[in-house]
Amino acid sequence: MKVSLIELFEETVGKYPEKTAVIDKDREITFSALHQHSLRLASTLITMGIAQNKPIGVFLDKSVESVYADLGILYAGDFYMNLDIKTPAERIRNIIQLVEPAAIISTTRQIKPIEGIIPLTIKVILLDEAYETAEVDGTAISRRLSTIIDTDPSCIINTSGSTGTPKGVVLNHKSFFDFIDWALDTFHFGDDLVMGSLSPIVFDIYSFELCMLMAKASTLVVLPAHLAAFPAKILEVLEQHKVNFLFWVPTIMVNIANMDLLSAFRLESLRTVWFAGEVFPTKQYNYWHHHLPQTTFANLYGPIEITLDCTYFIINKEIPDEEPLPIGYPCHNTDIIILDDEDKAVSEPGIEGELCVRGTSLAMGYYNNPEKTAAAFVQNPLNKAYPELIYRTGDIVCLNDEGLIMFKGRKDNIVKHMGYRTDLGEIEHVIINTLKLVKNGCIVYNQAEKQITLFYEAPEEIPVPQFRMEIGKVLPKYMIPTVYHRLEQLQRNTNGKIDRLFYKKEVKK
Repeated sequence: MKVSLIELFEETVGKYPEKTAVIDKDREITFSALHQHSLRLASTLITMGIAQNKPIGVFLDKSVESVYADLGILYAGDFYMNLDIKTPAERIRNIIQLVEPAAIISTTRQIKPIEGIIPLTIKVILLDEAYETAEVDGTAISRRLSTIIDTDPSCIINTSGSTGTPKGVVLNHKSFFDFIDWALDTFHFGDDLVMGSLSPIVFDIYSFELCMLMAKASTLVVLPAHLAAFPAKILEVLEQHKVNFLFWVPTIMVNIANMDLLSAFRLESLRTVWFAGEVFPTKQYNYWHHHLPQTTFANLYGPIEITLDCTYFIINKEIPDEEPLPIGYPCHNTDIIILDDEDKAVSEPGIEGELCVRGTSLAMGYYNNPEKTAAAFVQNPLNKAYPELIYRTGDIVCLNDEGLIMFKGRKDNIVKHMGYRTDLGEIEHVIINTLKLVKNGCIVYNQAEKQITLFYEAPEEIPVPQFRMEIGKVLPKYMIPTVYHRLEQLQRNTNGKIDRLFYKKEVKK
């Protein structure tokens, strides 16, 4: 019985020491070399006096270094929290204040934007300095690993929060084991997987790719973030390295379809494509399906609070362009409950309700945030006999006539935009309360156009570049509104509150 993800990696290194583990542009590293880097980093953490089961921040771009940073943290018996190097320093400060990591791992060059906001109580490890000469203390590492249990945390993944501070979702080893087992049992992946890794290191998709590297000796091909603007270059890399597995957010796949790039790139090695994180328009999906008939496609769904995804649909039939793709069936060892407004189970086709999840896959909660944890992870209202938590996703779904789950939308202000779960309330909070750019504003999402839209009250028009510059100092680029509408007065409802429903209808016109 395995209790730590590192046990998977140990087996893989033993079987495939000279196999390529990571391809990072013109660099490659074997599993054996990756193993040694990870052990040296783990020894450094232990020697610095960092206790077990502590969060460790990683402030690196996606690279060979980010991979062995995460592995080294796990070897030390701690849990990693990957940070986005493109995120404004103010937001990083909020995350650091909430989580209080024991250390932050970076490089001399990459640490510069946040040097001034790291408290003296947090140790900083620079991979291009003393770490390189660290001695491996195998005894200390073994001692740490021997005391880990499967419900110890493995990572924190930050997600948008309505108060301006992201929420840190805590995931443990056990929940990742659960998802790995489902993936291997359902898709029968072998030891020859070559993954085209496009997601940022702050995404749960990246953590799954790291799990597959550990569990099945999968090779991770780093696709640099800047290539997202050059889809043809991405496809060139996929062909060059014979990538056979993708797990992507649909945005880039839509762009590739719209540019008709698969007419020029055949991707003959590609066997399996998973997509998740947002709705994939069926027309663009069909483009991929018809150009790659040898490839298995699967639509996955799930918020990070249930460790990656909780439902899936292997698309094994023709679906007309005008019909939405199902999100399918529950993953093995996961139960999906659809609850109506009175917390009663919905089972009839066409009746909508909130999708709730129970099972091993549930996250441990939000780090240092018991109030929000208690609000989202609640007692199953269908079970009065014993304690049993479920996670309320806030997503509205229904069953179709075939018993497949169909995604219908959100019941609150959280949307998936460019693959990131984005709380529209956080954007409003920053614009109105933090930056005080306007006195009143309303953020809504145009699902069809994938646009964040701001309606605001102001006596005069505020230049869009000024909005974008000021908001960009606090929020990451993907959270900056794309459309702006000035109004002398925002529409109110009978309670005197801003009529958000009215503006949601406005963006659909």
